[in-house]
This record gives sequence, structure tokens and C-alpha cells, in this order.
Amino acid sequence: MQKEASYTNPRVFVSDCEGPISKNDNAFELARNIISDGAHFFTLISKYDDVLADIVKKQGYKAGDTLRLILPFLKAYGATDKKIRDFSTKNILLVPGAKDTLRFVMKIMPSFIVSTSYKQYISALCTLTDFPFENTFCTQLNMEKYEIPPEEAKRLKELGKEITALPIIKIPKNATSVSEFSRIDQETIERLDEIFWKEIPQMNAGRMLTEVNPVGGAEKAKAVKEIAKKMGYSLGNVMYVGDSITDIQALMLVRQNGGLAVSFNGNSYSVKESDVAVLSGDTIVTSVLAEVFSRLGKEGALGIINEWNHFGLKKYCNVAELRERMFRVFGSIFPQVERVTSGNVDRLIIESSFFRKTVRGEAIGKLG
Repeated sequence: MQKEASYTNPRVFVSDCEGPISKNDNAFELARNIISDGAHFFTLISKYDDVLADIVKKQGYKAGDTLRLILPFLKAYGATDKKIRDFSTKNILLVPGAKDTLRFVMKIMPSFIVSTSYKQYISALCTLTDFPFENTFCTQLNMEKYEIPPEEAKRLKELGKEITALPIIKIPKNATSVSEFSRIDQETIERLDEIFWKEIPQMNAGRMLTEVNPVGGAEKAKAVKEIAKKMGYSLGNVMYVGDSITDIQALMLVRQNGGLAVSFNGNSYSVKESDVAVLSGDTIVTSVLAEVFSRLGKEGALGIINEWNHFGLKKYCNVAELRERMFRVFGSIFPQVERVTSGNVDRLIIESSFFRKTVRGEAIGKLG
């Protein structure tokens, strides 16, 4: 881990990976590449994940556990650690400016990545960006640990085909119970419950559902607490950048304790729990906010956000290189950066969710 003594100010930068740093949804891409009709399969399981985490609040389940639900099917279709690692390495797609942003924030603050992604993907991303892997928290996965007999693989493929024949679940706005869903969606959820919590647990592959622990939801908040404790910093000195349902507990934790919670091209879940909504095709905005936060804390960061224009940039940002790059990338029209309030949150959710799809593509952008 990076040492506090190397830095002037006692503040720390923590970011999710997929969204704020890369355009990938690695698990979606793996499923699409390996599982038959994997795009539909993953999209449905991702919606089911949202239902379990946000509506049902299933005991022992957290946002991001999609990454354990899909594992038996990846295994049945022949996924190995090497295949996942090689695929991830070849298909990393960074958000423009991400490598420069990571390099910059590491110079000014202790910096960490907290990601739901499998370690094979995070390891490959760290190699590409020169980010220290030891400063990451991610989902540990050893596919070679699990063996499934041929007849079980055949049954999993049959279940996979059954799942892909089911319609994508539509979550009603402000729903608090599955009883508010359409009849068809209730039947879909009931069948998925049977598959994942009754049938698969009886298989050898069921171990994957209990032994793999994705770093999402409460696990991300736990990681942020661990980082702050090890660095000897208060949570009020943490800047956290996220974009999805897996980040909401970490965003809430940081925001409620006086730190800076940033939604970067986020969906409705992350925007609602953030201090700031960023809509940008380049991570230079993250660099600017991090630079101001590292010196002036949350108050300074909110100051530049309230004066988000050329004059505010010159007033608050001390690094000429960042100011010059902002002008080179965006010219006279800066990207949208706003403080989230009760008065604008609904509008920002719509605008950020739409912009998210333009940056990451429709298929990935609409995932929770």
C-alpha cells in the first residue's frame, strides 16, 4: 500500500473501475463471448440482481453478486482462468484520459481501485495502466478450483437456454415489492429463484455460488473503511468515484461522513447517493476534482463545482497542465458537472443515464 508519509495532505482517492476508468463491463463481455446467447443471459441476470439487492433485499445477497450467479454457466461452457485473463487483456477499453488520471492521482494522494470485477480483469488493467495491483480490491476467482461432471455441464447449458428464453425483467419505478411487478416478470423471478437457490445448489457447481464473494455493495463500503483505517485517515478525507448499484453503499458511506461522493456517468442508483454528478467522455474532470479535493477537501471541491467554468477552473485548480488539458479536450464548452440536490436529482438521473449509454454503449449502459 502507498504510504501516508509520501503525501502532504491526509486525503485519499478511491475509484470503482468499470465506468469511471474503463468502458468495459467485463462480466457481460465474458458471458456474451462464452455463453450461448450470453448478452441476453447476462442482461436478465443483471436485472434479477437488481431485484434481489434493491427490492427483495435478500438476506446474504448484495449488488454485484451477478458475478457469482454466472460462474456455473461460464464453467459449463469451458471458461478457465487463462481464458478469462487472456480475453480481459485483449479487450480492455479505457475511458479517454484514464491512464493519465490514474498516474496523476497517484502522485498527489494515496489511490485505490475498489471493483466488483474478477481479479483477472483488474490484474490486466493494472498492467496496462501501471497501477499497483496491491492497491486494488476485487473479486477473487480461481476457476480451476471447481470441477463439474459432463452431465452437470449439460444440465447447466439446458438451464442457460431456458434462462435466455425468459423476458428481460422490467422494474417498476419506485417499486418496493415484487408484487408490484407484472405477472410475467413475477413468474420470471420465481423461476430464477428456483434455478439459483434450489437446483444449482444441489450441483457441484453450487460451491461457486457460496464460495466466490464479489466485491460489490457492502463489500465496497467495507473496503473503503479498511483503506481509511490502514492509512489513518477519516472517511471525511475520502473521495470516492462510482457509477452503479454496486457503489451505492460506498458512496453513501463517504457522503454521510463528510467525504466527496462522485457519480461518473452513473445510473440512477449512483446519482441518488452522490454529492456530484459528472457527465464526461474524458476522465480529466476526475483529475481536476481530485486535485482540488487533495488540497482543499470537500468544501473546495464543491466550490469549483459551484463555479464550473473557465474562471472557476483558474480559481481553484493549481495545476496548469490540468487546466490546459481541460481546454484542449473540451474547448469553451465544459462537460456537465453538477452538485446533486433534491431539486435536480430526477433530471440528473435521466441525463446521466442517457449520457452513460453514449459513452459505454446501449447494452452495457443500461445495466444496473
